[in-house]
Amino acid sequence: MCIFCKIAKGEIPCYKIYEDNDFLAFLDLSQATKGHTLIIPKKHYDNIFSLDEKIDIMLPVVTVAKALKKSLKIDNINMINNNGPLAGQTINHFHIHLIPRYDNDKVSLNFGENSFTAEELKSLSETIAKEINSK
Repeated sequence: MCIFCKIAKGEIPCYKIYEDNDFLAFLDLSQATKGHTLIIPKKHYDNIFSLDEKIDIMLPVVTVAKALKKSLKIDNINMINNNGPLAGQTINHFHIHLIPRYDNDKVSLNFGENSFTAEELKSLSETIAKEINSK
């Protein structure tokens, strides 16, 4: 059983800030910034690719984000989800990070820039849309 499943079952304590029948939100012990929170489904899913399409994780994400905004008096937040080792996932249980942002907080998220032609972007969008529409 993974560490997040153990936390969801109450076998490992956490600093819980939200819970309902399906989801749990708790403070990340690493605290990238003050209030850094993890939101997990209580049911185990390895990553986004194994999620049931009917799962509605956005309800607790929005609820917690608004609580962080009000209680910590912040106006900026990152919502991050990593899937697989190349994306930085270190615990194989789907989770979303909510990271409040503060002036001079020393958190840095950098995205490289790739250049694609309009034709390449059109082909890419068509390939992905075809997969979505084939269901």
